[in-house]
Amino acid sequence: MHTLSEYQGIIEQRLKEIAYPQEPSGLYEPIRYILDGGGKRIRPVLTLAACEALGGAADDALNQAVGIEMFHNFTLLHDDVMDRADMRRGRPTVHIRWDERTAILSGDAMLTMSAAIMSRGCSDAQLPAVMGLYRRTAMEIYEGQQYDMDFESRPDVSVDDYLDMIRLKTAVLLGCACALGVIMAGGDRAQADAMYAYGERLGLAFQLRDDYLDTYGDPIFFGKEIGGDILNDKKTWLLITGLTEDTSGVIADEISRPSEPDVKIERVRKVYDSLGLPVRCQQLIDTYVDAAVAQLDKVSMTPAARKFFVGLAEKTRSRSH
Repeated sequence: MHTLSEYQGIIEQRLKEIAYPQEPSGLYEPIRYILDGGGKRIRPVLTLAACEALGGAADDALNQAVGIEMFHNFTLLHDDVMDRADMRRGRPTVHIRWDERTAILSGDAMLTMSAAIMSRGCSDAQLPAVMGLYRRTAMEIYEGQQYDMDFESRPDVSVDDYLDMIRLKTAVLLGCACALGVIMAGGDRAQADAMYAYGERLGLAFQLRDDYLDTYGDPIFFGKEIGGDILNDKKTWLLITGLTEDTSGVIADEISRPSEPDVKIERVRKVYDSLGLPVRCQQLIDTYVDAAVAQLDKVSMTPAARKFFVGLAEKTRSRSH
């Protein structure tokens, strides 16, 4: 097994080696730009690590790892257009640096390229499983994005609704990344299912921790100002639970008649604190992390491989950025 940083280095090198057509540069340069923007590369790391854990070599799943990372960045590119986001990873988003039409078209090209890369290096037996999982996951992510958009105008979103939305929008891609590694290592269906479940639960914990950090994180470590979800009335576990349990009416009042930004963040956060939501949110994160680790018992792997996946889960439990 490689270390996390070694896997990240393998991915970064392979992304830099992608051969783009020279023309039209207006189509391909934005793709290179967003892929050069960095990131944790957690999804392709999971693919490489799962392949090695099941007895394969990292190179056996390198195409699938690159394909999953390109697909992930395609979703970010289009998300930024839909959200009118100005910055991504400390740099102007593609639609700001170029324009919206460029962002949409380059995103379309990324989707097609990711599918082509995903199919490379597959045996006749592996290809249907790889591409079937890829297509299913893509559709689930689109469904999750639609639910997220629908939630903006829905007053009746429940915690279960929210958890299913983040499962689709975020967690299934981590599950897919893990299962792809198993398939490319020649693992069986039961092993692929267990590693998929590990990744999916890890993804749920990751998103809940992200929501927590947006309200309670340190802006120096988190990389952006704290309280954006509160200011935008974003449906998160914290807001949905807070709205349901807040007998004071403060949160509902701040949604209908918002105070100045700093005052709104302070008032809503005080309600969260009074309801014990920070502790309860972390307990839910811990539940998903523990559930992810439990899936590893269903997969035959070396102690070193298990240690890697347990360590990744533990990092998710307490990450600060």
